[in-house]
Amino acid sequence: MEEWYHYPLLIAVGFVVGFINTVAGGGSLLSLPVLIFLGLPPAVANGTNRVAVIIQTAMGVAGFKSKGVSTYPFNVYLGIAALLGSLIGAYMAVDVKGETFNRILAVVMVIVVLIIIFKPRIRIEDLQERLSGKYFWIAMASFFFIGIYGGFINAGIGFIIILFLHFINRLSLVKANATKVAVVFIYTLGALMVFAWNEKVVWQVGLVLAVGNGLGAWVSSRVSVNKGDGFIKTFLVVMVVIMAVKLWFFNS
Repeated sequence: MEEWYHYPLLIAVGFVVGFINTVAGGGSLLSLPVLIFLGLPPAVANGTNRVAVIIQTAMGVAGFKSKGVSTYPFNVYLGIAALLGSLIGAYMAVDVKGETFNRILAVVMVIVVLIIIFKPRIRIEDLQERLSGKYFWIAMASFFFIGIYGGFINAGIGFIIILFLHFINRLSLVKANATKVAVVFIYTLGALMVFAWNEKVVWQVGLVLAVGNGLGAWVSSRVSVNKGDGFIKTFLVVMVVIMAVKLWFFNS
């Protein structure tokens, strides 16, 4: 933050990231490189980014709630499971090398693309929510492992959460989105504590980025509810393609 223009740059980037993350996911692929460009080591950029993610998801939750969209207490249970996993993931991430980020993320995005291509079709009339019984426990166990990845890198996790909730728990994309932001908010609290404890957070930078993230998340949460599932599905596919192209050229 040595130059004055770093502040408006971070706020602008944060707004875009907050909008993208709340509608689909993958926004951290933009914020992390920007933070590294500003001089933060990869592990510190990873930790600092969590400050903005917390504000972004808090605003997203508020935005969805203002529209009457919530899966409470289901989202809280999943958030707790993911929180336990995120503590493990964050400890792993503290000293990880920067190149590892792209390798893991590339694998994740290939899986996401395959799911989108070969996913079964669900008719709206067949979209009966499955939030109890075995599906509840499947979700709890799965979100523990999702939390590990979220604590480790977090980038792209929105795709995984939305697809899981849509096809396993049969939530509409709007409800899956609302659940996602609540879960990410809860587990990111734990991950941030780990990064902060290991002195991997630059609070000034994170809070400036958070201003933009919060605004973008608030706008996005309300737009996604108004536009419905079709808007989210289109945005999801577009973001996956963009991320895959970026990873391909970046790693080549």
